[in-house]
Amino acid sequence: MIRLWVVATWLIVCVAAHPGEQPLSRITVERTVLAVDESAHVKASPWVLGLKGQNSEWVEVEFFHPSPSNDDWIGVFSPANFSAAICEPENKRQRPPVLCTAPIKYQFANFNNDGYNKSGKGYLKLQLINQREDFSFALFSGGLLKPKLIAISNKVAFANPKAPVYPRLAQGKSWNEMTVTWTSGYDIKEAVPFVEWGAKGGRRFLSPAGTLTFDRNSMCGAPAQTVGWRHPGYIHTSYLKDLWPDSLYTYRLGHRLPNGTLIWSKSYSFKASPYPGQDSLQRVVIFGDMGKAEADGSNEFNDFQPGSLNTTYQIIRDLENIDMVVHIGDICYANGYLSQWDQFTAQIELIASTVPYMIGSGNHERDWPGTGSFYGNLDSGGECGVPAQTVFYTPAENRAKFWYATDYGMFRFCIAHTEEDWRPGTEQYKFIEQCLSSVDRQKQPWLIFLAHRVLGYSSCSYYEEQGTFGEPMGRDTIEELLQKYRVDLAFYGHVHSYERTCPVYQSQCVVDASDHYNGPFKATTHVVVGGGGASLSEFTTSKIKWSHYTDFDFGFVKLTAFNHSSMLFEYKKSRDGNVYDHFTISRDYRDILACSVDNCPRTTLAT
Repeated sequence: MIRLWVVATWLIVCVAAHPGEQPLSRITVERTVLAVDESAHVKASPWVLGLKGQNSEWVEVEFFHPSPSNDDWIGVFSPANFSAAICEPENKRQRPPVLCTAPIKYQFANFNNDGYNKSGKGYLKLQLINQREDFSFALFSGGLLKPKLIAISNKVAFANPKAPVYPRLAQGKSWNEMTVTWTSGYDIKEAVPFVEWGAKGGRRFLSPAGTLTFDRNSMCGAPAQTVGWRHPGYIHTSYLKDLWPDSLYTYRLGHRLPNGTLIWSKSYSFKASPYPGQDSLQRVVIFGDMGKAEADGSNEFNDFQPGSLNTTYQIIRDLENIDMVVHIGDICYANGYLSQWDQFTAQIELIASTVPYMIGSGNHERDWPGTGSFYGNLDSGGECGVPAQTVFYTPAENRAKFWYATDYGMFRFCIAHTEEDWRPGTEQYKFIEQCLSSVDRQKQPWLIFLAHRVLGYSSCSYYEEQGTFGEPMGRDTIEELLQKYRVDLAFYGHVHSYERTCPVYQSQCVVDASDHYNGPFKATTHVVVGGGGASLSEFTTSKIKWSHYTDFDFGFVKLTAFNHSSMLFEYKKSRDGNVYDHFTISRDYRDILACSVDNCPRTTLAT
């Protein structure tokens, strides 16, 4: 039974003004000094993990410090010999730092150890995932700002650290293609990656996989190039083609070693996409800004991403009734601490291994000065988009640009990349118009636009302070396209809360907000669904006419297309999975199908 973590709501300003803190960034690793105490100790058990093939296991850590204090903490390091890293001084007059590698997670020594300050004895139970290297646990005093290394534990390792792990499904470039991406410790020179797959109970096929990775020099700045760097392993992608609509397939990941030995993952399954335009039940979950959190409570001392586990768990609970997930940016908030990408793919494994997990790019994946991002912020922590476009597959023509279209049955999704220029005349603007205009609404009536930053409407308090209700130039340039091509829904993240507008055009409600819409298309409904898990964003206190429903809480949206003329929209809270806002659309689209866009037949008196 999955345990739901119900968490408190934390009030902060709108995320557009708050860059988003990575918990590991609180540790000033470079200031660490050696203060080894021979009477102190840290012991971890078991020493060998994953003996039954598990990729995740709990470790018990017992420790003692003869001079305990409130600010003592335990850091989990991987590789285990973390102090052997070569540290470069910032300038020639400085000595190199003692440590130049951040831990992959940490917890305060007095966490659930009420008597620690008196006895110096403590116990923690921490969860580790297979991340290709061994682990050790270190006891520090001096808090996070002036760390003093007191003691280091024995080493702990997974039985097969290089094993293929954390498969991520994604729609391919054609409707009947599924891609499988996973991570391993095997370079292409060490082992040949492939997927064994086939219809359930049927013939098995072998499909080869390509391999990508990146190095420290691929990063654009600190901390990704410095204390946050950790080798990402090898990312493999295989393409499973010519799938039959709605058919169930099973698969497993494989690596063939030079001596012929085969290394296997466990088996997984997925259902192939319906044929474009197929009239069947189709269900898609949409959210943004989820991030990752730790089931053992580590890293989250100030609850930066308190809702992400609840969101993850609620989707898993309803997974039998979900066909695809779209995560529109701000994926894991690694912010330059590369170990967190593994942690995130492990967190979503049950989802992404079963249904296509489509992502968009946000500011925390891409933004970095001087790298071509539209915003010159430091939000990516020096990653400048490289990990996101490598760890996940998207059916984009250029994965670095991160805009793409994907079809699922009666849905057409046009996913924009707001960290690249979207204004008229740009390559992305041309893509957006082509994506919206090329859909056959008779086959795919449900046309959905998605972007990370708000290119429409949001009553976030920060936007109001700036004298706007979305990104600069956003609504002015995109809204005309949405209206021109009769886009049903536009989704955004970036603002960490939920908001639904009326069907709105040029700041006016064309139709009053309702729980049910029928008849001809009038205007697009805009939805902010950035409450996937990161700290929440406040709304303005002003009364906004086009803002119909707001919720200062964590949640996600589920769309259910029943057929070509009926769709259900549901907003669910992550804390309990219940529906708190909903509406239905009943539409026959004759107003759209009767003419090409902006060229409806004119009637005259002539016969």
